[in-house]
Amino acid sequence: MVSEPGRSTLPAAAKSENALSPRDFFEAIRRRTWIILLVAFVCAGSTIGFELLQTPAYDASIKILVGQERVTDRNVPWQGAQELQQVTRTMTEGVESRTVAEEVIQRLGLQMTSEEFLNKETAKQIGETQFIQVDYRDSSPQRAQQVANSIGDALSQQVSQVSASASALTATVWERAEVPDEPASPKPLRDGALALVFGLMLGVGLALILEYLDDSWRSPEEAELVTGVPIFGVVPEFKAFSAKKKGQEEKGARLG
Repeated sequence: MVSEPGRSTLPAAAKSENALSPRDFFEAIRRRTWIILLVAFVCAGSTIGFELLQTPAYDASIKILVGQERVTDRNVPWQGAQELQQVTRTMTEGVESRTVAEEVIQRLGLQMTSEEFLNKETAKQIGETQFIQVDYRDSSPQRAQQVANSIGDALSQQVSQVSASASALTATVWERAEVPDEPASPKPLRDGALALVFGLMLGVGLALILEYLDDSWRSPEEAELVTGVPIFGVVPEFKAFSAKKKGQEEKGARLG
């Protein structure tokens, strides 16, 4: 059996001694730079193109302060700061309830279900405080502001009705929403840059895999290691001259 010139037919284990050397690593990167760049630009370009096709979405935010009215009735327990922080965590869950969603939908005449509404709304307690931040996302910045403010108003009203005779808890809209200037998503430049970095990493990995699968000899030393036969000489690589270039050189020689 005659093997292809320049190809190793011995087990890969004999070749693996040099496969992970720093020199081979950088050589593999240099030889396959075009693959790395191609993968990186495809990842970045496809990400940016996909996001440019998306409908912009805007976030409007409000802040709600959970507190307690000062009452003179001794039967109403007074809540300290720690107790109010625990109440705030509970009330955060109430903001994302179907009851509040249906109230806002009815007030504004929105054409959506409570499940669709809740998918656009997020609420979280700000650290260990009595503040709740509520965000609402919509394709219209004006509608996002209107809905966010209505969520705060609906929650305040419902809390006052429930706790009026019990613990006098309050939920006050501390900071109302403004019309957002910039969309929250998509972010094509930011995501495109992240995709470019990911593509570079993916391209480097692909280049190393191709280098590992390539069974050609990369140097005289490697050929000697694999075959076990000493190398007495190396034929340098050369390129044949084209007929046109050769004719120009001969003409120049005659003129000289």
